[in-house]
Amino acid sequence: MKTLRLKEIREDRDIAQKELAALLHTTQQQYSKYETGIYVIPLERLCILADFYGVSLDYLVCRTDERKPYPKSKLD
Repeated sequence: MKTLRLKEIREDRDIAQKELAALLHTTQQQYSKYETGIYVIPLERLCILADFYGVSLDYLVCRTDERKPYPKSKLD
């Protein structure tokens, strides 16, 4: 089940899977499995990607088409 925009947003920005795998401290093969939905990407890695792309988690998981991230919490 493909419910993430990982491939779409990566290709829009001309970034290689290998680059994002390095950002997430994983392999290109593992990252590829996240994109295809073979493996579920951990929440902490989704947060890293949302920050990297400057989008909300809801956008990455297709809960909204609005890319703009929410304001940061004062609890951080």
